[in-house]
Amino acid sequence: MTDDMIAFRGLLEKSADADLLREMIGFAAERLMELEVGQITGAAHGEKSPERLVQRNGYRERDWETRAGTVELRIPKLRKGSYFPFFLEPRRLAEKALTAVIQEAYIQGVSTRSVDDLVRAMGMSGISKSQVSRLCEEIDERVKAFLERPIEGEWPYCWIDATYVKVRQAGRVVSMAVTIAVGVNTDGRREVLGMDIGPSEAETFWIEFLRKLARRGLRGVKLVVSDAHEGLKVAAARVLNATHQRCRVHFARNALAHAGKSGRRVVSALMATAFAQDDAAAAKAQWRKVSDQLRPKLPKLAELMDRAEDDVLAYMSFPVAHRVKLHSVNPIERVNREIKRRTEVVGIFPNETAVTRLVGAILLEQSDEWAVQRSRYMTLESIAPLSDDADLAPCLPPLITRVCSGSGPVWTGLQTRLG
Repeated sequence: MTDDMIAFRGLLEKSADADLLREMIGFAAERLMELEVGQITGAAHGEKSPERLVQRNGYRERDWETRAGTVELRIPKLRKGSYFPFFLEPRRLAEKALTAVIQEAYIQGVSTRSVDDLVRAMGMSGISKSQVSRLCEEIDERVKAFLERPIEGEWPYCWIDATYVKVRQAGRVVSMAVTIAVGVNTDGRREVLGMDIGPSEAETFWIEFLRKLARRGLRGVKLVVSDAHEGLKVAAARVLNATHQRCRVHFARNALAHAGKSGRRVVSALMATAFAQDDAAAAKAQWRKVSDQLRPKLPKLAELMDRAEDDVLAYMSFPVAHRVKLHSVNPIERVNREIKRRTEVVGIFPNETAVTRLVGAILLEQSDEWAVQRSRYMTLESIAPLSDDADLAPCLPPLITRVCSGSGPVWTGLQTRLG
């Protein structure tokens, strides 16, 4: 404590009046972080203790924007696990977007009672339109750049799902579909590819959505995973030339509704025998066997299984290591839950721009989180063969060798062209 007092007195003596508050905030933040990390590690900085739980691992720089100005922080890192100061906001951009949407709704007088109470609780009852404009402009620029960025490389797998929000249009409240697409590239990395807002999930909407992704560079898609959307199935084949996989989890819920309470467990176990097969041919054979067994007592369920066979079992034609992540939209469900949690706070959005602002900010931060993860979503060895260029790769080394050595028909052709 004596050392801290000496440092604090030195700070007071050497700091200019304009910088004093900022330096004091930085000093207090540093001491708070050291106390927190000391509790996590079980020992103070530089202390040798048998009770130490984890070692430190240097620092990482981060700017902290405060009312007194920008404070440069050195956040401690740990060898195992992670540490983030309690006084910082881990999801700052999304929180700004949420604040901006609430403020805009409040100013325009279209917020619900719950949103109005939240605005008052946040102390924003007297905010001006110009303040909202400045805040929205900062967020909109970043979100627009993210949603319109070029899509590079090949993306063998793509998950697409939609969630609904309420938006005010021409004096009435309508339900709008917020559609998001997540893909995995040939490096095994997961990334948010894009989003769109539409009045429905009709075929024309899906075609335009996929065309926008294709214009930005989306290619190499082998499988599109979604819920049962006939329009999306047609659009995936027409625009991306990809196979459609119907979410197995959602199909099971629909199927069990035809089984009755007493038969749900038996039907679920029977369908699981098809999913447990080793390859697509065996899975389809078992699927038909199960539907035939159910047909006498549950004809509607059997008919449903007949129609859904190709869509529900499409993932069985892909590598075994990937199937657990391909048979449903579960990989995108966590993102949807976060979107739902944030949008429910708003209640009714004042316009579509506000929806794009908030949802786009959430997707940007989610994509950033995936980008910094050390482990790949799918291993490089298992996903690389799905690339359209994979068949050409074995031929490239000998081809390059023959060209560089000045021999072979390729070299002769080049000489002829060059005269």
